[in-house]
Amino acid sequence: MSPTRESVESLKHAPGVDGMLEPILHRWSPRAWTDREVPAEDLKRGFEAARWAASSYNEQPWRFIVGRRGDATFQKILDSLVPFNQDWAKHAPVLILSVARKHFAHNGQTNRHYWHDTGAAMANFMVQITALGLHAHSMAGFDHEKAQAAFNIPDDFDTVAVTAVGYQGDPDSLPEGMRKTEVAPRQRKDLKEFVFSEWDKPLQF
Repeated sequence: MSPTRESVESLKHAPGVDGMLEPILHRWSPRAWTDREVPAEDLKRGFEAARWAASSYNEQPWRFIVGRRGDATFQKILDSLVPFNQDWAKHAPVLILSVARKHFAHNGQTNRHYWHDTGAAMANFMVQITALGLHAHSMAGFDHEKAQAAFNIPDDFDTVAVTAVGYQGDPDSLPEGMRKTEVAPRQRKDLKEFVFSEWDKPLQF
């Protein structure tokens, strides 16, 4: 018997950690989507969360280009994806191209943290929409130059990632290889592998 959408959703929830916010534990990245549209108000709430992310010198280097399935913006973002990602992302109701400014507006100096800060904004977005019952899946697999040209993005900006947004769908709608990943338990490193008091020396909490 194939796993149901509900059973997969439950499986993907991270184990309970005392004091953790549920949207953080419940956030995961599906590839199967329903046809249900994303309410504009929920999308706006996600970007409000992104808006309040921390950034170096409060530069807020992020920009987001948003396409809804069926419009020209969605198609241009979809066209920039590698074929593997196109196969599943075409069913998502929303695609977002995240873009980051390379230099500080106040002095023109290079902002070494522009990707970091844009990622922080998208992390805020993801946690917020997870709280609203939605999911997001960000992708590195796209043609940066094609996306840059499609939207006439200035040279002072980098295209960073593409994120699909929607409601989790039936895993059986995916091809075999994708389906196996969709229904597999999530894996994460133990804290001792990346939280240190000195290099490679795990922090003792």
